[in-house]
Amino acid sequence: MPLTFTLDPAVTPALRDGILDLWTDVSNAGGAVGFVAPVTPEDIRPELVRHLVAMAEGRHRLLVGHDETGQVAATAFFSFNTHRLMTHWVWLYTVMVHPKHQGQGYGRDLLAAAADAARGFDGIDAIRLGCRGGHGLERFYGSCGYQEVGRVPAAIRVAPGDDRDDITMLLPLR
Repeated sequence: MPLTFTLDPAVTPALRDGILDLWTDVSNAGGAVGFVAPVTPEDIRPELVRHLVAMAEGRHRLLVGHDETGQVAATAFFSFNTHRLMTHWVWLYTVMVHPKHQGQGYGRDLLAAAADAARGFDGIDAIRLGCRGGHGLERFYGSCGYQEVGRVPAAIRVAPGDDRDDITMLLPLR
């Protein structure tokens, strides 16, 4: 069954907790979403609060996917540029699909829904996102239409002796 996507949902305690649980589960399953396992919800909560504050200030927007039971199953946060020469593209952050839903095409569905949403934003011509090397994410994003446009070798230190590339991907929307 496909996910139901909502742009800019009302931030209720249930949504907040659902995103926190999703982020924790994705991180603990080895997902490259800003943390390294093992993590607890309390480890992630301050970063989620920063995202929610940015939403309240109009700097971020949230796309959330719910599964057939109504649980948060996927997310992506849009971040708008404040530099006057870069307001024509957005960043896509914290792109996550719950581990129990992976392998069902929901990642592709999430990225397609994000592209559709961004096409509706005034003056936005492209989406950029960063991904951590070592997971094959650049191949996945490439298969969804993104192009690798930059790579900084060993820019992400996952653990001592485990440095990964920071890869920038771009999806032109027009």
